[in-house]
Amino acid sequence: MEIKLNDFRMEYNDVGMGLPLLLIHGYPLNRTLWDPQIQGLQNEARILAPDLRGFGGSDPMQGAYSMDLLAQDCFEFLNNIGVKQPVVVGGLSMGGYIAFAFYRLFPDRVAALLLSSTRAAPDSEEAKSGRQKSVELAMERGASAVVELMLPKMMSPKTYSEQPALVDIVQKMMVSSSVEGIVGSLLGMQARPDSTPTLALIDKPTLVLHGADDQLIPVKDAQTLQAAIKNSRLEVLPDAGHLLNLEQPERFNQAVASFINSL
Repeated sequence: MEIKLNDFRMEYNDVGMGLPLLLIHGYPLNRTLWDPQIQGLQNEARILAPDLRGFGGSDPMQGAYSMDLLAQDCFEFLNNIGVKQPVVVGGLSMGGYIAFAFYRLFPDRVAALLLSSTRAAPDSEEAKSGRQKSVELAMERGASAVVELMLPKMMSPKTYSEQPALVDIVQKMMVSSSVEGIVGSLLGMQARPDSTPTLALIDKPTLVLHGADDQLIPVKDAQTLQAAIKNSRLEVLPDAGHLLNLEQPERFNQAVASFINSL
């Protein structure tokens, strides 16, 4: 499905019935990241999974994609498809950064939060430098060069060695990203604000999910989220890395279904 937002065309999935669950993908991915959830949770909620600008089937746009801009896109998406009620806002990695921005901008539109493989802290100086190098690499050599460096870190070592079919799916998903989307997201994440002060303000039920073997964001960052957010709980999934929803889909879906049913 697709809609026209203010300055670009967005593709998205809209399946199931019940409480709306907005699933915001990470970088450099697209809405097919959520295929196991679209299939496994559509009897539990109305699954809304957009492609962010520059990824999947959505149009690429020039410039930096700030987390506020991407949160605004998600807000406009909900309005355009007629969803005006509070929704469960779920995000993985960069999608979590966008979820924090969405909460700050539109708290009345949030029924609950689902935070996966993400953190509240901003980039360190070292991380900012790494993102700048990735920007230059993408502009010089394209998406495939960025993917080559990232791919082994996206999943647990066990997944990477024992599930070649899944690794291939993730690689194709990442390589399909536009250079504009990659560069825009890197610049946006590099400049994102510290969301740590936001944590104490969150008064909605929150589920934090994290892979025990995440190579990009350590479990301690998930523990920090859980400790600071009132009415939150943390589940750490074994044998899963950064893409825990793909690596352990049944465990992930079970945790989300239980959370949704508790609301």
